[in-house]
Amino acid sequence: MKRAHGESAPLIGVTGPAAGIPFAWWATRAALKAVGARPLRLRPGDPWRPHGLDGVVIGGGADIAVTLYDPLEVEVVPPDPERDAYEIDVIEHAIDENVPLLGICRGAQLLNVVLGGNLLQDVRSMRRRSHNRSTVLPTRSVDIVSGSRLAGVIGLERCKVNSLHRQAVDRTGRGISVVAHDLDGIPQGIEDPSAKFRIGVQWHPEYLAWQQSQRRLFAALSRAARGESSEVDGEMR
Repeated sequence: MKRAHGESAPLIGVTGPAAGIPFAWWATRAALKAVGARPLRLRPGDPWRPHGLDGVVIGGGADIAVTLYDPLEVEVVPPDPERDAYEIDVIEHAIDENVPLLGICRGAQLLNVVLGGNLLQDVRSMRRRSHNRSTVLPTRSVDIVSGSRLAGVIGLERCKVNSLHRQAVDRTGRGISVVAHDLDGIPQGIEDPSAKFRIGVQWHPEYLAWQQSQRRLFAALSRAARGESSEVDGEMR
């Protein structure tokens, strides 16, 4: 996965569902363009290998099939098996080629599953100090591990984020560390510190790109896709 010679703007593939109003794609596209990247929409069935992607965003959406991480579970109708298979292929290739990857909500969960981890199927009953409301507004407090790449990228060790999920990372996959939790101790951020850039967040930064800290995630991905340091200083463009 290499940029064409002389092409300065990195090409970032953004996965998402095949149907529905693409609010997340519109928001992610705008966030990536704002930091100088070229976003490419990828849905199940879309060819992606010929494009030579420099980076990948695995977007949010429907729950991941339980049978992908717990073969003893019985699931009559998986939520979106075509998307699961498509994104697993993209993630595996990104891992093999060390392509910079940002997983958003479902994308963070699927990254963990591909690397051999599993998920909490429904965290709503686990909440004692925080709410279960689904909202794109930043109403959930998250603590980020000091010294982690995620903390370095967004420049904060505590922030307010949004929440549109009920699954979350449980046992971590190979090389994955949990680097952010909400007030109930539920994982909110993961990373593989040995990779060029491999971060997953349980929230939706594309809907919070008006905040400098959240724009930094997309800017860091773009920088890593260019082959530069993912550490970002100063105001994003």
